[in-house]
Amino acid sequence: MAQTLLAFLLVNSSAKGPNLVFRWPPNPETTSRLSRPLPSEDRLELDNPWRAANHNDSPPNTVEGNGEAVATAAEDYQWKSPSVIRDRSRSFPRTTSLPTSAVNALSEERLFDDDELAEDPTDEKYHRIFDYSTQFLAGMLCPKTSLCHQKFDLVIDDLLFIGHPVCVNDDGRWQFKREKSSSGSRGRSSINRESMDDIKSEASTRAYSPTRDNESSWLHMFHFVLVLDLPDPSSSASENMSKYFDTMYKQIAFTITAVLFQEQVLSNFVELECDVLGSLEAEYIAKGEPFSAFVSQALEVSSIASVMRALFDAVKSSTMAYITLNNIPLELQLPPFLDHLLHSEEEYELDFVDPQEDEDEARLWGCDLSFGWRLPSLAPWKSLLLLEGDQELDPYINLCGPHVSPDERDHAEGLVKFLEVASVTLSLSDMADLLGWNLETQIYPTVRWLVHHRRAKVVDTIHADLKTIFTIPPKFVAPLCTLSAEFKRDFPQPEIPPLPSLLASISEASSRQSDNHFFAVVVRSKELIPLYHEVVIWLLKRDMLFTLHLRIRIVATTELKARVRQAHEYKLERSRGQRHHDRIGSSLRLRDQDPTFYDVNTRRPGSAWFPLPPRGAHRFSRRMPSAESESSRVSETSLRHVGEEDEEVITDESDDENIAWGSPEDTLWPSLISDPGTASPLERRWLAAMSESKDEHIARRFERINQYFDGKSTDDEILYRAEISRKQLREVLHHYDEYLQTFLHPA
Repeated sequence: MAQTLLAFLLVNSSAKGPNLVFRWPPNPETTSRLSRPLPSEDRLELDNPWRAANHNDSPPNTVEGNGEAVATAAEDYQWKSPSVIRDRSRSFPRTTSLPTSAVNALSEERLFDDDELAEDPTDEKYHRIFDYSTQFLAGMLCPKTSLCHQKFDLVIDDLLFIGHPVCVNDDGRWQFKREKSSSGSRGRSSINRESMDDIKSEASTRAYSPTRDNESSWLHMFHFVLVLDLPDPSSSASENMSKYFDTMYKQIAFTITAVLFQEQVLSNFVELECDVLGSLEAEYIAKGEPFSAFVSQALEVSSIASVMRALFDAVKSSTMAYITLNNIPLELQLPPFLDHLLHSEEEYELDFVDPQEDEDEARLWGCDLSFGWRLPSLAPWKSLLLLEGDQELDPYINLCGPHVSPDERDHAEGLVKFLEVASVTLSLSDMADLLGWNLETQIYPTVRWLVHHRRAKVVDTIHADLKTIFTIPPKFVAPLCTLSAEFKRDFPQPEIPPLPSLLASISEASSRQSDNHFFAVVVRSKELIPLYHEVVIWLLKRDMLFTLHLRIRIVATTELKARVRQAHEYKLERSRGQRHHDRIGSSLRLRDQDPTFYDVNTRRPGSAWFPLPPRGAHRFSRRMPSAESESSRVSETSLRHVGEEDEEVITDESDDENIAWGSPEDTLWPSLISDPGTASPLERRWLAAMSESKDEHIARRFERINQYFDGKSTDDEILYRAEISRKQLREVLHHYDEYLQTFLHPA
């Protein structure tokens, strides 16, 4: 709810002067506010306003005598959220504006003193609001022509007035006037002019034209105003207040003014409505009817009055406002969590599910849904839950109206197809595959439209057999007794337990190690799956269920680290031994160059040497290889094996060069690999050692998906990004169980 919103005002100006045409609610009230400095805690020095407010005929000589009175008065100094009616009897009007030029440009003849506007008690409610005369406020809220067609904000006491006044052109006619584009224009006003131009362009396509009556219109200006109770400066940062007020201006004040201005130009709509309300008010004042009777009748005869009431009720209840202005359907709302900007974070409990708000999420949701909505991530593995809407003003029916272009009808037909496919058991990527749509350009825009119009909400994908692990939030949107009565009314079947028992079973199951999903805990029968599917939908619509997702972290154990360090030390020893072997081989090759060495070593071990005859020696020399050829063969074989070992050792040494052996990271204590996707060289060596003695296909799968084992990615995200099945993920978790830490957490 917009807790600072006090009222909507419709003000106009004509040759007769400014006038407050209508307001809703009829008798708005403000809250108490700190309006003077807080006395010191020792209560020895009181400010003059306190002395004047507590003056009596016999003032006390000491402050101690009035200790209790001072303590009671001090409580009123502090800003509090509950609404307490403020006494303005001692309040002096002080006016400031944002910008200050607005007040300086106001006509002096429009500033009146309250004493000059004292009304008869019988019709005082007609002419007073917020303890000010309606003529005084109307004069303040109707600026000069130069200040029209731009944002207007004015502060009077603790009231903030926000609007967008519009007026006739220099010729006294209500006409569209496109502002000249300027490369140097910047700021909020230029943005508003561009938005207004867009509305004018759309209006030009309609089959209306300005009437002759518009040329002699008595209405010179009208102003739809939001009255806000200015928050206490100590309740929030000034930055947040600016965002808060700017959001209310863009979403409510500017949008309503744009439509009213369009209809005034095209059909003299606003002037006719002001005629009806003005005549009705004068008639009821003349008859001496109470103000409440006039308001009741105005709601029946004026569409603007009924729209102001419907819009105010929707904004205060934080719901979508379905309104119609001159047969133009509108859907207006404020972000659901807009009021949180007015309070410090400690005033609100931490959310059970804290949505991640970053640049990527803001880009996916768009500017309209990235501020004050607290939406979950828009991801392919998410799903969509359809919600019920207003049956009287159905936007789907409005899409088929006469004001809808053919292109928009094509979009409406596509929307109908999407709604037929959408289900919480299908992810957004599955819906895109079934419809043959592009995820980025077709599915996401449709989801954004449905969420923005509160026709759907993004939820986690639910298992078709309800084998999903749920938990309950710390608090509900309504009292449990109210929810239990609604649940019993919607599900009277004897198979369905009462809501408190159902919630207790879900809460208890979330702490189990196995058989903790919804089917095993609650359903327990395949025949009841369709019925309990409706139960889950009922709970999800009321935010009474959160899905628990599996998240995975990788742990480098002490045994793993010791094994990796031992392998490294073994490679170092082998490298040293290989270099020693190379030195021995070099000395042997030097000895091979001595001819006498071969004479001694060509005989086989254990055989006696004896001389041969010349012919036998010749035959023997032909059978036996020469010393040079034998030496060459042995040398080539040994060098080939040594070269292979040297290559392996060189590769291992080149890998080890990037590893910080002996650094603080190289310890035998168990540690988490926080981000496997950007692991250090030593962490990569640990990850590789985990796959030793594992099946080759399992090891390859682990190498491909371990980048998502960072404790942030959910199981649904892992399955989508890695393109694997849930069974394949379970296989990896089973084979690497000793190195993995798994836990459940809501996404």
